[in-house]
Amino acid sequence: MKKLVVIMFCMAAMPAFADDYGYGYDTTPRRDNYIGVRLHQNERIAFGVEFDNGDDTKLRDDSMGFGLAIGNRLTDHIKIEFETAYTYGGEEKYGNDYDFDIWSNMLNVYLYQQFGGAVEPYAGLGIGVSGIWGNVSGKMNTSDSTADMSWSAMVGVNFALNQRIDLNLGLKYQNYGDIDMTNGDGTHTTTEIDATEIYIGAAYKFGL
Repeated sequence: MKKLVVIMFCMAAMPAFADDYGYGYDTTPRRDNYIGVRLHQNERIAFGVEFDNGDDTKLRDDSMGFGLAIGNRLTDHIKIEFETAYTYGGEEKYGNDYDFDIWSNMLNVYLYQQFGGAVEPYAGLGIGVSGIWGNVSGKMNTSDSTADMSWSAMVGVNFALNQRIDLNLGLKYQNYGDIDMTNGDGTHTTTEIDATEIYIGAAYKFGL
């Protein structure tokens, strides 16, 4: 919650930040394309496990991940981006050790407002496919992998360190999808994976 408050404060203070640092509102050259890297922290990534006998449990884990992005500013207020990212998580519970690895590939669309090239608040939606690898050992002994539809929603702000480099701070909710696994004794489980993530990144902007 505190991290969310910090992000909202940054977004509210952006016009004043732009003025204080002397950025003119019509002097920044357009940089249509960018490539970037991101580190994200999953705030209690959730694994909702449902058994075929009607029982269910929820596993939660703090974890880290990283990603790469390449994007293009289609207009002064819309940009589109491809993002590929890896994350992991799991927990030991009820005699089982649950482990999950996730590789997500997302197409993100953002609405943004640039204040003189100094600061840029944005909101976005993403849709894509995640590869999910699951392993359970202990009382159960099963592993499987799948690809499932993913979606995300994010808000954040870019800070221009100079005309080429941006610092990016954001908050994202992502539903990674479901994975079905069957134990050797026929026990069947379905696990839905979603997370609220804080991320920080850097991007290099260039024009063609």
